[in-house]
Amino acid sequence: MRTTSKVLSPEEIESFGREIDSLRERLAADLGSRDVDHIRNVIRAARYGEVAGRALLHFGPGPVSFALGVAALATAKILENMEIGHNVMHGQYDWTGDPDLDSRTYEWDTVCTGDAWRRSHNFEHHTYTNILGKDRDVGYGLLRMSAEQRWVPAYLGQPLYALALALGFQWGVGAHDLRLEEFLAGKRPLAELPERARPFLRKAGWQLFKDYAFFPALALWNAPRVLTGNLLANLIRNMWAFGIIFCGHFPDGVRVYREEEETREESRGAWYLRQLAGSANFEGSRLFHVLSGHLSHQIEHHLFPDIPAARYPEIAVSVREICERHEQVYSTGSFWEQFGSVVARIFRYSLPPGEALAIV
Repeated sequence: MRTTSKVLSPEEIESFGREIDSLRERLAADLGSRDVDHIRNVIRAARYGEVAGRALLHFGPGPVSFALGVAALATAKILENMEIGHNVMHGQYDWTGDPDLDSRTYEWDTVCTGDAWRRSHNFEHHTYTNILGKDRDVGYGLLRMSAEQRWVPAYLGQPLYALALALGFQWGVGAHDLRLEEFLAGKRPLAELPERARPFLRKAGWQLFKDYAFFPALALWNAPRVLTGNLLANLIRNMWAFGIIFCGHFPDGVRVYREEEETREESRGAWYLRQLAGSANFEGSRLFHVLSGHLSHQIEHHLFPDIPAARYPEIAVSVREICERHEQVYSTGSFWEQFGSVVARIFRYSLPPGEALAIV
């Protein structure tokens, strides 16, 4: 397996881009009933899972039914966020004309509003992937994940910040579009913050009410069991999403770019190469891919964000072949290999540059 990519000439970059464009055109022309059947089956599974999970938490006796209820509810939340919400909001099913699958109006089961996600993720992250100063997903404003980020003493605590982010990941994502760091740095007037925060606070309030007041109240004397089960299901969903997203963006080998030096007047082919170099895949079963929202194929997702994600495993064969012919690294490995390198990177880059190099 290649460990470094060949530096391509402008002509080779354009050739690479044309091949990726051609692949995308073939995929778009082939979309049809099997794509719709897949997403509707997953929606059905998520709904049944939620009903089963809540019923087990509300009415099931003993610890076994409690554990099964938490597992079912957590799985339903993972499916809704990863394979349904994230992919629908990317416009992967807009071509169906189904209002329930409309990327512009879909609202998901998490504290982050759909509009905030479409703005900070679909536009900012997918347009400016891994460009320092443009892609705010690099470290989520909390973590130093590359040598290109300037070290400050506050990063010494980033292993703890990362743990807190994993446990409360929906809250980190939900607050991400508030751009709190800009208000704290004086780049935006504080008077603007209440208006900017209003949609987030409204959505967060609804989520808190639903999971920690409404459903527990319905359970009457079983309210503590239901509240605890909902809390655990949300924690599992948060940690799962954190692991999947960080393994696709921050394992060793993923590149970070400087805007002025490396991405000025970027061509379409060069944009594709940046998506390739700024992403990583990890391997697993078909069920694992579905539970990850097919973000186990992060490379294909960044190349084709608006193609139904269930197609990524079959697309990967062609993408890998194109990369091999152009002598480009196609970063992949087991989930635990990628996760281990992410954890090592969090610890390594928490240290000053000289110290970090000493433990590589």
